[in-house]
Amino acid sequence: MRRFAVLGAALAAFAMSGFGAVAQAPEKTRITLGVGGKALLYYLPLTIAEQKGFFKDQGLDVTIQDFAGGSRSLQALIGGSVDVVTGAYEHTIRMQAKGQDVRAVIELGRFPGIAVAVKKGVKWDGPADFKGMKIGVTAPGSSTNMLMNFIMAKSGLSPSDAAYIGIGSAQSALAAIQKGEIQAISHLEPVLSFLERTGDVRIVYDTRTEEGTRALFGGSNPAAVLYLKADFAEKYPRTTQALVNAFYKTLVWLKTATPADIAATVPEQYLLGDKDLYMLAAKNSQPSYSQTGLIPREGMQSTFDMLVKFDPEMKDAQVDLAKTFDDRFAKRAAELVK
Repeated sequence: MRRFAVLGAALAAFAMSGFGAVAQAPEKTRITLGVGGKALLYYLPLTIAEQKGFFKDQGLDVTIQDFAGGSRSLQALIGGSVDVVTGAYEHTIRMQAKGQDVRAVIELGRFPGIAVAVKKGVKWDGPADFKGMKIGVTAPGSSTNMLMNFIMAKSGLSPSDAAYIGIGSAQSALAAIQKGEIQAISHLEPVLSFLERTGDVRIVYDTRTEEGTRALFGGSNPAAVLYLKADFAEKYPRTTQALVNAFYKTLVWLKTATPADIAATVPEQYLLGDKDLYMLAAKNSQPSYSQTGLIPREGMQSTFDMLVKFDPEMKDAQVDLAKTFDDRFAKRAAELVK
């Protein structure tokens, strides 16, 4: 309780300044941020914050380490090689279940934005046909893998009934499906729009929209967040607020940005040689980004229920979902960022 009192006092003093992170310099200005597949549109808020200079506006010098998948960026946080992570919200629940106080501080995606597709010519009449397949995911243990585990379990199968192949992001993912190395894929934009356009796959589950997300999960299901160890926020509350401010400003920007604005902002290599198709993927992704930066309680519960469905370690887990998301920074950012 004492450490939360200390953090609360620090945040209160910070709020009373009236100027926020711009007036009060962050305690720690050099930050190492981990991500698993930065070029994916799942993580577009990170790229926008970087490219638009929103981190620098908050007095931060952010170094981004890009890993093959979200599970690896989580490992980097636990191991101490990165300070914070943009990654899937469900990782906070899994860490809380293991007694590690990892918390999200702002929601970046309100829908997973993941779709599951089957390669053209592969028989698929329903989820039972996933049995025995090689299924491509960004990395084993990542959110794309967990979504497949949930679909399998929901259909009465075991996650072990299929083989999951880590195929990374973007170009390596496209190559894996086109070369026939996998029969199905659980992945993100812009990979999905590229594969749909070429006719290499057909989508069978789609969480890029609210309708598709609710059809699969029965409710909302938060996606990408900024998460960190609770003691980081305790030790560096102004730094944490500065990070959240930068991401909140990004969410505000994304509300009115056009696909052309997005394509003009991201690095050219993100376009994969086809700007028009990238803009289509960006348009498909825009509804998935958070509108408020806050995770609704039903979304927390939906994610927990998903994990319990397929993960034996979560069956009897006692998790206080309130501890998976510290909403104070996002609420303060809404007051500071205009």
